[in-house]
Amino acid sequence: MYIPSQFEESRVEVLHQLIRSHSLGILVTFSTSGMEANHIPFHLTPEPTPFGTLQGHMARANPAWQNINQKIESLVIFHGPDGYISPSWYPTVRDHGKGVPTWNYAVVHAYGQLRVIDDAAWVREQSGSLTKQQESVFGSPWSIADTPPDFIERLTSSIVGVELTIIRLLGKWKISQNQPEHNRDGVIQGLRTQGTHQALELAESMEKYF
Repeated sequence: MYIPSQFEESRVEVLHQLIRSHSLGILVTFSTSGMEANHIPFHLTPEPTPFGTLQGHMARANPAWQNINQKIESLVIFHGPDGYISPSWYPTVRDHGKGVPTWNYAVVHAYGQLRVIDDAAWVREQSGSLTKQQESVFGSPWSIADTPPDFIERLTSSIVGVELTIIRLLGKWKISQNQPEHNRDGVIQGLRTQGTHQALELAESMEKYF
């Protein structure tokens, strides 16, 4: 990934926070038929340091888990908030007219060797951890324990686990760092005026970052 220095984000805690808040990753692997991409929700564990481990699962019916070349490094991409940025939001454009549209976004790339885990007990634990993490924001969180055990057993048999110990973690936060402060303020205001969930999330992430 091309990362100009002003857009580089290397703080592990910041990268981990994006992964936890946008847990649906794009798992890119190499298989016997070439490159494949699958969309998988991941649970991040902090060990081993410094980057941690990604744990997930996929359908047993998905041929990807059988065809993964585990000798080749895999990649998981996590995408945070993003949005179109209009040059009309820059106060400087109103002064001299010089400005072009762009796109703001935050992404994390996690690299490592992928391991397939065809073990029912591991899959149950992983599914439980992911569910607990996602349900924690609700006032009355749902638990796997609320479901009949035989039903869970049948579903568990239909999925297999995957685990990636992260050996490289790259972050790119392209959120108008190359603009003066009053232009960044203009972008935040423009996004808030749009009012969509995506625009508001991007505006909030910019406010927290700066």
